[in-house]
Amino acid sequence: MAEVFANIPAMIILTGVLVGLCSATLGTFLVLRGTAMMTDAISHAIVLGIVLVWMATGQTSGPLQLLGAGLAGMATVALAQGLARAKLVRIDAAIGLVFSAFFALGVLLINLNARNLHLDVDSVLLGEIGFVWLDTVTVAGVAVPRAVLVLSGVLALNLTFVLVLWKELKLSTFDPALAAALGFAPALVGLGLIGLTSITAVAAFDAVGVVLFMAFVIVPPATAFLLVRQLWAIMVLALVLAALSAPLGYALAVYWDVSIGGMMALVTGAFFALAIAFGPREGLLARARQGRALALDRDASALVAHLCSHPDGSHANPAALRADLLWSGKRVRQATLRALDRGLVARSDGALVVLPKGQAEAAARLHAATVPTADQGSGRTA
Repeated sequence: MAEVFANIPAMIILTGVLVGLCSATLGTFLVLRGTAMMTDAISHAIVLGIVLVWMATGQTSGPLQLLGAGLAGMATVALAQGLARAKLVRIDAAIGLVFSAFFALGVLLINLNARNLHLDVDSVLLGEIGFVWLDTVTVAGVAVPRAVLVLSGVLALNLTFVLVLWKELKLSTFDPALAAALGFAPALVGLGLIGLTSITAVAAFDAVGVVLFMAFVIVPPATAFLLVRQLWAIMVLALVLAALSAPLGYALAVYWDVSIGGMMALVTGAFFALAIAFGPREGLLARARQGRALALDRDASALVAHLCSHPDGSHANPAALRADLLWSGKRVRQATLRALDRGLVARSDGALVVLPKGQAEAAARLHAATVPTADQGSGRTA
């Protein structure tokens, strides 16, 4: 066991995996609620909570810092929502006002009262996951990176929160009005989610910084949402993608000799790009195929309607169809094959014959095109 914790690459990767799992667990609900960018506000506002706890207690780490960060995050959300409910500004502007004010105040307090404190704003934002193995805690005679211990505890806390309140989180995410009517207190559940997000942020920024934390919170759940639709599947896939991003990002960072945290974040973006391109429902290729199928269906319907308008069969050969419809030979062939596949027409002695299904579809389309709308029937124009 001591050899495992002494393995520097393993500890860097393990830290990244833990941050990814902690973040994606909560990020799934934040993304589905449409409040994912609230993590940006929280990530900056916790600086004020950390500084205030240090000024009051002299502690730069530990449970009190986590509590201070959680309270700062919840205060950010409460103030932003209060401004929005008062209709003073829109919610996006309220978030920007509150988090920038909190962050600026935190930085100012650091400059005025904590010049010698080991708390650097750049390290909070960017972090350095490559140095997590330097800060260790001895557990049962084994030196364990502090980040691994803290993040393991936060992961256990986040998973417990989600598993215990799964029904409440699910209902308040998709139907907060029904959740309130059933007595599930969606506002309280939301504050708990925000509080844990704040705690996760302060636990993560020592190791990876706010930027990578935000990438893990938002990108894996957003990627999973493009691929699956059930909540449990979104969460499982988000956790898998977050966990995979750490080792892949580390391997690529070592290969190219670049920032480890930056490459881990980039890998999450690469997964998202792949989902955008190849997603089974929302992917660009899937949409292109759907558009192509719709175009073929329209052409097949037009071809059938044209054949129905010439029941004598004089226009049922490819040459006549090209001349009548002003289509290319390729388009006529494709429309013909589509109509054959759908059972709208059949071939007979080198010509096309409209089948009953095609006749019914043509009649329905003709009826839909000729029946006047309510406004047209009443003589009114749109």
